[in-house]
Amino acid sequence: MTPDRWIVTVTGLALIGFIIWFFWLKRSTGFRASETSGGYQEAMILVKGGYTPDTVIVQSGRPVQLNFRREETASCSDKVVFADFQKSADLPTGQTVAVELLPKSAGEFGFGCPMGMFRGKLVVE
Repeated sequence: MTPDRWIVTVTGLALIGFIIWFFWLKRSTGFRASETSGGYQEAMILVKGGYTPDTVIVQSGRPVQLNFRREETASCSDKVVFADFQKSADLPTGQTVAVELLPKSAGEFGFGCPMGMFRGKLVVE
């Protein structure tokens, strides 16, 4: 093999490795929800090309309020679904929508858009 083919092969394998890591193996540490005076655990989630933060950490047995603010017009991001809690909410562009949950047991609960392109995780301790 010539040197230019080696360079192309190594670069291609490195790119494939990066894509696998970025989309499937990368784990975010998560954002711990803050406690409000009303007893809620609260977090603000920006919806723009995904969820930021995409992992929210809360305590079990206490009410949670997740405030979603959608700053884009992609049709996939116009709704958020919490399948494990049988809840969903429409997310109009430019508005903040509160979703209230009461996680009763510890675990990891996913949320996302109806098509599964945007995904997030609620970690209950």
